[in-house]
Amino acid sequence: MKKMAIFDPAMCCSTGVCGPSVDKNLLRVSTVLNRLEKKGVTIERYNLSSNPQAFIDNKIVNKLLIDEGTDILPITMVDGEVVKVKEYPTNEEFVSILEIPKEYIMSELRAKNEKNSCCGGSGCC
Repeated sequence: MKKMAIFDPAMCCSTGVCGPSVDKNLLRVSTVLNRLEKKGVTIERYNLSSNPQAFIDNKIVNKLLIDEGTDILPITMVDGEVVKVKEYPTNEEFVSILEIPKEYIMSELRAKNEKNSCCGGSGCC
């Protein structure tokens, strides 16, 4: 299985639900990561404010931060290679990059409804 690590910018929390407004993209990423964990897919996640040593210890991330500054964050790495910077992977990118079934990140209710729909999840009806 591929090994993914996400290096987040400095945040008070990784869920996106703290602060004056909800960050829908952070909430999406947190939901995807929780679903993947339930399927046995572990993704390491490092927050610059709570785990700065991880940013120093990873030579690639450290160099990107020195060269580009914190605007380069978030950084997503897979098997030690940078696969995306400045934004989080989309749901489709999680599936593609990790080579996992898309059902791993879909809500179980949604997946069940699509299988049981009149068009079998093809979206035709």
